[in-house]
Amino acid sequence: MNLTNEQMERYSRHIILSEVGGKGQKKLLSSKVLIIGTGGLGAPAAVFLGAAGVGTIGLVDFDAVELSNLQRQIIHQTKDVGKPKVQSGKETLQEMNPDVKVVTYQELVNSSNIMDIIKDQDYDFIIDGTDNFPAKFLINDACVMLQKPFSHAGIIRFKGQTMTYLPGEGPCYRCIFNSPPPADAVPTCKQAGVLGVMGGIIGTIQATEALKYILGVGKLLNGYLLTYDALTMEFRKIKLPRNKTCGICGEQPTIKELIDYDQPVCELRR
Repeated sequence: MNLTNEQMERYSRHIILSEVGGKGQKKLLSSKVLIIGTGGLGAPAAVFLGAAGVGTIGLVDFDAVELSNLQRQIIHQTKDVGKPKVQSGKETLQEMNPDVKVVTYQELVNSSNIMDIIKDQDYDFIIDGTDNFPAKFLINDACVMLQKPFSHAGIIRFKGQTMTYLPGEGPCYRCIFNSPPPADAVPTCKQAGVLGVMGGIIGTIQATEALKYILGVGKLLNGYLLTYDALTMEFRKIKLPRNKTCGICGEQPTIKELIDYDQPVCELRR
């Protein structure tokens, strides 16, 4: 494919980067990224991936836009309140960049549909923008089974964290976290609150990881957990070992089927 004059101008700041260039921009335009959750994390990730010229972006969310979302979910506007989030997100991305094909899935991910969603467009990279831990375990397990790279992230109050999984190269989510503890052991963002910009900071890092993976440049957060504290303005990069006894990616995996957990939270492996 050849870049048009309009694309040369639109992506000119990419093209002058030696790590990207015209060849890299063509890679982005032919790439496919799936974003599960079009909220605090998924919204900024989608906006920057769309602006960057990622050719196909999948948006998964079963919810509708609420007024309380607008404090942090920048892909939606006041006029979108009541509209399905995937529809609002699609409209925003298409208005911003007509190069982008947006595929929407207005459904709640579970063990019966997540594999089909990921396979639908044969996505290159998955972004976990969900706000509950059962979904995070589900996304992790599906990506490990399908050998798909993905970015995990979570935010609450003034803190956030993110890590990247590359198939066969580093620890997965289950290597780091135990199975979910009893319900309500850890508060949700709805219960505890979250500073609006936290989604932008962490979600943008997720988008950065997706772009670097597609372009094949830089060092990903594979094998590391990056944490951020907005109150102290400190980032911490923690080395994570792969767990050889992990139930999904270990040497002798015991998890053969996807699991729909009822509990909404999980604990960090000590």
